Amino acid sequence: MSAGDNKPGFRLGRDRRLDGERFQQAFAFRRHWPAIIFLLVFDLVFMVPAILTGREAMELWSAPGDLFSLVAALFTTFWLLGWSTAPVVMTAILLVMLFGREMVRVRPGVVQVSLGLPLISLQVQYQAAAMRNLRLDHPAPKTGKSWRGPHVAFDYGSNSGEFGSALSQQDFDRLKTRIETAAGTRFGEGGPVQAEDSSASRAPGMAGLSALASQLAPRASAGPSASSDVTREQAPGLRSPSVLALVVANFAVLAGAIFYGWDLGMVMLLYWAESAIIGVFNLCKIVVIGRWAALMAAPFFGGHFGGFMAVHFLFLYTLFVKGPADFSGSTDLAEVAALFAGLWPALAILFFSHAFSFFRNFLGRKEYLGRTVGYQMHEPYSRIIFMHLV
Repeated sequence: MSAGDNKPGFRLGRDRRLDGERFQQAFAFRRHWPAIIFLLVFDLVFMVPAILTGREAMELWSAPGDLFSLVAALFTTFWLLGWSTAPVVMTAILLVMLFGREMVRVRPGVVQVSLGLPLISLQVQYQAAAMRNLRLDHPAPKTGKSWRGPHVAFDYGSNSGEFGSALSQQDFDRLKTRIETAAGTRFGEGGPVQAEDSSASRAPGMAGLSALASQLAPRASAGPSASSDVTREQAPGLRSPSVLALVVANFAVLAGAIFYGWDLGMVMLLYWAESAIIGVFNLCKIVVIGRWAALMAAPFFGGHFGGFMAVHFLFLYTLFVKGPADFSGSTDLAEVAALFAGLWPALAILFFSHAFSFFRNFLGRKEYLGRTVGYQMHEPYSRIIFMHLV
């Protein structure tokens, strides 16, 4: 990353010594014991149901001999996945509050600030030449940074950064001199510099996806009208490959009903499986949109959507495959597996259709721009309800 980009680099992992490192200093977090005790109580309240549900899930998975027990095991597991998001996050915050620290590492041209625990932390790298206005900041009481007390702050592009806590003016002066000496540059002063737009740096791992999407997406003419928003000219037409792939996928369902004698129950199972495919790619969309927020949002979505799909399958199988009069909770799982085995060609086509749409439209046409994680988490439900009504 060049200094002109004015965008820090992020990495999650073990805090390690930089190549050519010339300076390092650790800053322990200030312990706010009332907040720690308050969070500990809430963490324990959420942890108890998670432990009890985990034990129940293990018992259900020990011998899922029939359809009902399998659905119960799946629903319990997905419920546990969604519920566990809260205690996992609270436990992580509690560990950081108790044992967390910040580590500043400096080598020529680079300043790295690590936030977290000794074995795992979030590391942020800054180009020293782009850092400005290094100062001792005194936050106002009862603000988001008041827990730090006097700390080091600086400007970086259109953003700002900070590290340290409870520092004196002498501590700051000594620290600034050492960092500038190790970095081989003096920090400038002035207003923020506008950051350059770089869609590839939008999230870790997006560069490879963007390259693949650019091969699938149609080329847009350059000009003043070019925009990151999806315009009417850029919207998929009736002859676009993604629409054609969707038409072929639906013709596969029609062909199965005509030539292979699929009844309503088989068609409903196929659309249930398509709902699962939609959920998988929606999980990918949440990761693209949310970036680091997906660490919490993705498991939560997987929990409530997976639980919904488990109960949804039992409902469809009871009403449309076996019928309410003939349904038995002890249905053999081999019988259920045989139903899906006969649907695999249509399932493969549906999977390809949604995968193609994800890379061509969502990534290639940048449909993720302007979307929020909350919107994306609810989108599959309205689509699934409409699909089944049709």
